[in-house]
Amino acid sequence: MFSILKKELRTFFSSATGYIVIGIFLMLTSLFLWVIPGEYNILEGGYSNVDGLFYLAPWLFLFLCPAVTMGLLAEEKQTGTWELLVTKPLSGLQIILGKFLAGWALVSIALLPTLLYYFTVSYLAEPIGNIDAGAFWGSFIGLFLLAAIYVAIGIFASSLSKNQIISFVIALVLSFFFYYGFEVIASFFTSGKTIQLLESVGIHAHYKSMSRGVIDSRDVLYFVSLIIIFLFGTIKKIKV
Repeated sequence: MFSILKKELRTFFSSATGYIVIGIFLMLTSLFLWVIPGEYNILEGGYSNVDGLFYLAPWLFLFLCPAVTMGLLAEEKQTGTWELLVTKPLSGLQIILGKFLAGWALVSIALLPTLLYYFTVSYLAEPIGNIDAGAFWGSFIGLFLLAAIYVAIGIFASSLSKNQIISFVIALVLSFFFYYGFEVIASFFTSGKTIQLLESVGIHAHYKSMSRGVIDSRDVLYFVSLIIIFLFGTIKKIKV
């Protein structure tokens, strides 16, 4: 499993693609938070918080995570190295977990530099350090778990096709649906219980809950369960 993890990390950073994908994510978050005027701009907001990052990141992840994961299985099948991989003394679970951890690590590497925003805002606040640390760290942990779900979805999508572009599109659509699709469906109902039930199935409701700074075990269980479902689906699809 760890050999797969190291191989994928080495492959990703051995070309310019990895640096470009991470660079675009960091450039966009920086522009929206510090340069482009608007509701996400920290300096214009007048409050010492980094809420804009947690509104933007889930939407940027919709493109970042599929870009990271689209080749994890699809490229192996396309280049013919998949047959060689499955002959190694590794189970399907080990292969998929290795690729999942690699994809999650890559997205986490892109996310970690955004910690600079927290320390910058904390320094700029009056008085210094006047920032809601609980809400920030709750949201930050939520982003890590959200990235894990998107990566699990991306690997599942990558197992469905040999074409990386098709895998990218499938991952993007599935990730969007699970993040926001259930809230769209809920908007067609008037019953409060039905709306609440539908929204609770989607990722967004649980992500918002964690963004309040409270790590609820029910939200963590939801994230972990969804990750397991997609990884299990991937293992069943590859049939190793």
